[in-house]
Amino acid sequence: MKELVDLLHAHRSIRKFKSTPVPDEVVAAILQSAQSASTSSNVQAYSVIRVTDPRIRAGIQAVTGNQQAVGECPLFLVWCADLHRNKLACEWNGASMVSEGMENFIIATVDTTLAGQNAAVAAEALGLGVVYIGGIRNDLREVTRLLQLPELVYPVFGMCIGYPDHDPGQKPRLSGTAVLHKNVYADDEAVKQGIQEYDERMHAYYLERTGGKRDTTWSNEMADKFKRKPRAYMKEYLEEQGFRLD
Repeated sequence: MKELVDLLHAHRSIRKFKSTPVPDEVVAAILQSAQSASTSSNVQAYSVIRVTDPRIRAGIQAVTGNQQAVGECPLFLVWCADLHRNKLACEWNGASMVSEGMENFIIATVDTTLAGQNAAVAAEALGLGVVYIGGIRNDLREVTRLLQLPELVYPVFGMCIGYPDHDPGQKPRLSGTAVLHKNVYADDEAVKQGIQEYDERMHAYYLERTGGKRDTTWSNEMADKFKRKPRAYMKEYLEEQGFRLD
């Protein structure tokens, strides 16, 4: 059990991979681990697309801002929230699926994320490295076109997997006391203390990692990130895919 906890504590994002292929039996073990994740009411509302076609891979890489890992990793997976299969199951039984509603969207998104995290942990346990690619959401319409996704399916994130070819070290996280509340949510002063302590650690981390070139803090990064509406097209796209967020 300690080895498992140590593995979880050692997670870091890997963006440079050796060219060594991931054996099929390892891919199968990763997928089985993903499918062993918890799922709401056994709906299993996700699908995984393994992208091997160089043309499709290049198209997705372009969407992500040309992230090098997307084009070069031995194994690239796109994790999709999928209610299309459930719709087919309903039709098989002579029923019409009521897919509208925020709850169904949340269920599919959470199911996908749980499966993806199981896969990531399994990959790391097998000596591989991973990095999540949220950049595919820069243009989901293009990713949907490339992957020929049907209605009621949308890509949540990509995942690069392979044998690590660098050791980037670990990025510090908020302290446990900053994220754990007891019985009720802590008052703002306590939350701000956690932010201040983390800012100090992240400031030192950024300076060390960049040789003094990145002089910033976590809260400064968050202020920059959340001062604008990200990917404003998202609601319109989801509704085009059949996810009516009523």
